[in-house]
Amino acid sequence: MDFIFEPWHWFVLGILLILSELILPAFAALWFGIAAVVVSILFWLFPSMSFALQVVCWIILSIICTVAWFKFVKPLSIDKTKAGLPREATIGQTGMVIQTGLSHDQIRVRFPMPVLGSDEWNCRTLSPVQVGDRVRVTDILGNDLVVQLHSSSQ
Repeated sequence: MDFIFEPWHWFVLGILLILSELILPAFAALWFGIAAVVVSILFWLFPSMSFALQVVCWIILSIICTVAWFKFVKPLSIDKTKAGLPREATIGQTGMVIQTGLSHDQIRVRFPMPVLGSDEWNCRTLSPVQVGDRVRVTDILGNDLVVQLHSSSQ
């Protein structure tokens, strides 16, 4: 009795590989699963495909999916926050004062992109500022950002 490979076999293999991404730490099985689903569609459309051709198609499609991910899709998902970057990357960031008169002479500043993981910070300033003023980070003291009035706002 010979085993006959059918399109649904490739489909089930593809779904299992895609679902295995839930438990695997690497982000690789997804591309093999997508390629297997595509091979199942091709095999369903062209039932005369030999098993060797199916495997070759699966390998080629897996490579294409993986390369496409790293070349086109992954660069679009680069983390644009400054979290985890050194002090020098934080100093010089500019934001807008959204609240003044907080306890301990602090002000609340909103940054256009997250700075050290947050887009709003309670900051200390050495000169008086008003709501709406643009400020620039000049130093980090402990857990506080020190800001000063941005030169274009003066």
